Amino acid sequence: MTTKLERVYVWELPVRIFHWLNALCILVLAVTGLMIGWPIALTNSQEASFSYWFGTTRFIHFVAAYVLTFNFLLRIYWAFVGNRFASWRNFLPATRRQWVEVWDVLKVDILQFRRKPLDSLGHNSLASLTYLASFLVFLFQVVSGFGLYAAMSDARIPSLFRWIVPLMGGDLSVRQWHHMFTWFFVLFTLVHVYLVAYHDYVEGRGGMSSMVGGWKFSDVEEPANGTRS
Repeated sequence: MTTKLERVYVWELPVRIFHWLNALCILVLAVTGLMIGWPIALTNSQEASFSYWFGTTRFIHFVAAYVLTFNFLLRIYWAFVGNRFASWRNFLPATRRQWVEVWDVLKVDILQFRRKPLDSLGHNSLASLTYLASFLVFLFQVVSGFGLYAAMSDARIPSLFRWIVPLMGGDLSVRQWHHMFTWFFVLFTLVHVYLVAYHDYVEGRGGMSSMVGGWKFSDVEEPANGTRS
């Protein structure tokens, strides 16, 4: 038997657009959010109202928040109409096979017990579980962020989340939790980039390039005479 690689179209264009737009929004939100939390003192001879750099920073933060929110709504829609790799079922560990795969991935990523490639072409079960957690954190960031924004805006969307501030004990408490969960996305991004590169090295399925072109590689076993088994 010989083994060759077969191309499989895994990530559809809407999923790839969501991924890169999501990455850009998180980067912008993290940078501007940290600047809002720890304002930089810029000194110059101009009247303060002429520069308005902090107001611009907040405006960019709010725009990125809107883009990220609608981007996620489109991804949720695609989880119901996209291919099997984009399906919402992948993100709910409801079967024994998925939990076994979580342990198998841990043996590769953390414990270094094995280097045998996993069978999953899409998200492995541990990655799917992590993305589910990140989605829940994202929901909190949306609710808390728009709740804070509602105090300074009459727009319809922020006003829907005014209730979060009194529920969590006031503006300061919401800001602290909102700021803390920003670091979740910073750490998530660092670990995500490392693991994608590591799995690409261990499995050789084209994981990094697949989020650009959409294609991954699957092992196909063939007999010596060249006809597929």
